[in-house]
Amino acid sequence: MPCRCGCRSTIRDELTESLVCSNCYTVLEFDNYVAHTGGISGPTGTNIHIGYAGTGSLYSYKDKKIFQANALIHEYTSSLKISNSESEVTSMIDEITDGEFGDGDWFHVLIGACSYVVMRRDKKFLPAAEVAEVVRCDVYELGRMIARVVKFLKLTLPEVSIAGLFERELNNYTNFNDVDENKKERMMKQGIFLVNCAVKWFLTTGRRPLPVVAAVMAFVAELNGVESLKIEDAAKNVRAVVSTTKSRYKELLAALVNVAQVLPWGKDVSVRNVVKYAPFIIRYMELKSMEVPGGGGEGVENFDIDDVVHECLQKVAAYGDDENNFNGDWRYFEGGNRSYFTRSSNGNDGDNLKLSHECLSLIYTTFANEVDVDKLEGKRGKIHVRKSRGLELHAYEDWWSGKSELSKKLLLKQILEKEVGLDMTPPSYVAGCKAIERRRQKINAAKVRINKIMYPSCTLSDGGDSFNSSKVRCAGRKRKRKPGSEIDWEDFVIEALLLHRVKEEDIEKGHYRALLGLHVFNSGMI
Repeated sequence: MPCRCGCRSTIRDELTESLVCSNCYTVLEFDNYVAHTGGISGPTGTNIHIGYAGTGSLYSYKDKKIFQANALIHEYTSSLKISNSESEVTSMIDEITDGEFGDGDWFHVLIGACSYVVMRRDKKFLPAAEVAEVVRCDVYELGRMIARVVKFLKLTLPEVSIAGLFERELNNYTNFNDVDENKKERMMKQGIFLVNCAVKWFLTTGRRPLPVVAAVMAFVAELNGVESLKIEDAAKNVRAVVSTTKSRYKELLAALVNVAQVLPWGKDVSVRNVVKYAPFIIRYMELKSMEVPGGGGEGVENFDIDDVVHECLQKVAAYGDDENNFNGDWRYFEGGNRSYFTRSSNGNDGDNLKLSHECLSLIYTTFANEVDVDKLEGKRGKIHVRKSRGLELHAYEDWWSGKSELSKKLLLKQILEKEVGLDMTPPSYVAGCKAIERRRQKINAAKVRINKIMYPSCTLSDGGDSFNSSKVRCAGRKRKRKPGSEIDWEDFVIEALLLHRVKEEDIEKGHYRALLGLHVFNSGMI
């Protein structure tokens, strides 16, 4: 290579041993170049070895990936408030990924799924909707990942305890911090009792459980006079849809109304006023749940006669505490069928008396029919009387006992064995049957329209479905249609499916999008 002066002759300097131009004595730089080669044992300079993070780093790519994965697990478990189970979640992910862990959006979903499975396996309560919100994924995507984790690890998870979910959400509600602890404990037992009743009434069958939990929270708060919790706030707290929560709330009220129909004043109870009657309805449900199956109508508790009079007839509030005020009123317990109540085995002692709900119903009816309205005014206050019949029922402090087993977290089998005064068909099943019947009617109407177009001669000869031109007065005017005669998009979809010879049984199920994609768009006919 020539020098800058153009001379190609070089000599070596005796002192530096460098090559210089023989003409201008310029040091030639290329003579000092040292190639960084030599394989693994050679010098590396600033080049990056495969598998390492960069210059001067002691961590490999795998080490860095595991470090970031552990940091992400710690972040999510802290957000879900399950830091105590962080090691179990990490161990489960390590087993699933063979110690490789991972990176990407799928790994976030895997952390959420393992967190849910660990809590569910330990019989702790963690809503899937809350997990999906923390890991920022769709709840359906999280559900599919949970199913894959359970299948891969061959786990058998215990059933979901909706009562446990209610207990968790009620304890985590921050606006209840100012509520008295005794009232909060009372609300907790009442809510668990109503949640178990909702399970027995199949209000949770085929539905998400969180809207039911929010509906019961709002109902219990209203029942105990806690104004800081509205149904919208309860739905937002448990991450449920407000409209769905309101639907579950209405179903709960309707079920309580149906329970009240067996009571003497049950016809006066409606969805609008059922909250006012709820203490007596829930008390009746408690007594029914504590009955021994096949016990012949006898109660399972020993009730003090004064407590029964005070709680059910409110005679103490009406006549005072003087014993003379009760003289002559014992006939309400003596009239009618004596088989409704029996004395205890201690002899003729009246302090221990077994009463069933049928006995209380008989007592109330007899008292309401015979007592004078003017007699209801006493020294301790006044009991309001309904204009129609009976007494105005109002809440009082001693209506809740909390002694029923339904006030505890029970298994589904134990809940279904209890009796609460009402047996219902699952509302989701009833709604499904109504939807199938509605689709069947639409299918029959679509078949009639198709036959009118394909076979007009048969239609005109029949006379029943003949086209009457007098019905259309003017082409420019809009004629009024009969209610229910409008044709919507569902009718057109059903017609298209029938023309493509789809089975009516499949159309009745209502999976229109799947049927259109299978028989219409992929059929090659369009």
